[in-house]
Amino acid sequence: MTETQNGWVDAHLHLDLYAPAERKRLLEQAWSDGVTGIVAVSMDLASCQVNRELARQEPQQRILPAYGYHPEQVVPDRAELEALIGWIRERAAAGERFVIGEVGLPYYRRESSLAAGEPFDLAPYVALLEGFVALAAELGRPIALHAVYDDAWHVCDLLERYGVQAAHFHWFKGPAETVRRMIASGYSISVTPDVAYEPEIQALVAGYPLELIMAETDGPWPFEGPYAGRQTVPGMTADVVRHIARLKGLDEAEAVRRIRDNTYRFYGL
Repeated sequence: MTETQNGWVDAHLHLDLYAPAERKRLLEQAWSDGVTGIVAVSMDLASCQVNRELARQEPQQRILPAYGYHPEQVVPDRAELEALIGWIRERAAAGERFVIGEVGLPYYRRESSLAAGEPFDLAPYVALLEGFVALAAELGRPIALHAVYDDAWHVCDLLERYGVQAAHFHWFKGPAETVRRMIASGYSISVTPDVAYEPEIQALVAGYPLELIMAETDGPWPFEGPYAGRQTVPGMTADVVRHIARLKGLDEAEAVRRIRDNTYRFYGL
């Protein structure tokens, strides 16, 4: 491939959630498809440890691990959280490459509980996220965020409070007022394969500055439309970029270069 044809980057992938026997094949396929970088986000400490090892096994440093605690699950107890934060600090002290993520607020978990008529206490999740935002600020690392709809406004408040500029809202969906605030703050978003069939995402891409857009798959999460029944793989970011190019009225090669460069710059790949 030529340089303009190459350079797909999956800015948000749950590499550890693929079966161990699948990972080698998945990565070999990704590199063969022209993927040049993957940001491997984590769910908890065990997930962080797996992603760290997978990144260490990649000789060309094409995998960047992200360490955090996914919000769409029960809040960790104090001992579990202290172990995770301590482990992340050890990685920083050792000078290792990593970013913070996936962290955020539990929009879908909360909506499910409320729909079932069950109470939901958001405060522990806000405190958990604040700890990770503070950690990102302290360590000077980018942060990958799970924050959609009304949650994103509150996350912006935390980012501003701690002076965190390098913020990446993955698979973002939200109201126009929040989108305007995020653009004004220079926060990045990433787009999944659902840009092929979701009008809400297509409208977001059309209005968001290209220099703040990245491509992702959120694999192994499955998609609908033209991807129904297919395993989600990093090479699908090529389709994401093609749709972004169409929505932005860009030549495909230019879109590949610019979105790749956005991701390289943001994550230091």
